[in-house]
Amino acid sequence: MKQISHNIDDESIEAKVLWFRTLPIPDRMELLCYFTDLALEFNPDLAGKKDAQSTKGSVRILSKT
Repeated sequence: MKQISHNIDDESIEAKVLWFRTLPIPDRMELLCYFTDLALEFNPDLAGKKDAQSTKGSVRILSKT
């Protein structure tokens, strides 16, 4: 039986990443499509933006502790 957690640590980015990694690939793809559709619903011009550039070097993700 699954339990509901009221621990704020379960809402951290790290906890969400661990949860996401447990999903099978088809479920991950379904979420990707869902979030893409959601973004396009709120910003239809997003699909026309073709000027994205790759970053050089590394990307650092900061979190408030």
